[in-house]
Amino acid sequence: MVKTTLSIEGMKCKMCEAHVNDLIKEKYDVKKVESSAKDKRTVVISENELDTEALKGQIAELGFTMTGSQTEPYKKGLFK
Repeated sequence: MVKTTLSIEGMKCKMCEAHVNDLIKEKYDVKKVESSAKDKRTVVISENELDTEALKGQIAELGFTMTGSQTEPYKKGLFK
């Protein structure tokens, strides 16, 4: 499992968050997606790494700007 944190500029409200979440769910096989306009970020949990370069362009088509990304192993629970 992989945790990808995307920095996204331009999200202003819950609807903006929903558009980003829907895009990622539609284009990628993910377990969980959570966006925050306030924190200017989206966190994605998936089995495999995301194609962040392609995702940057897809997010731009929605009218938002992905300014960075960070990928790290995701471990659910205390002992895994």
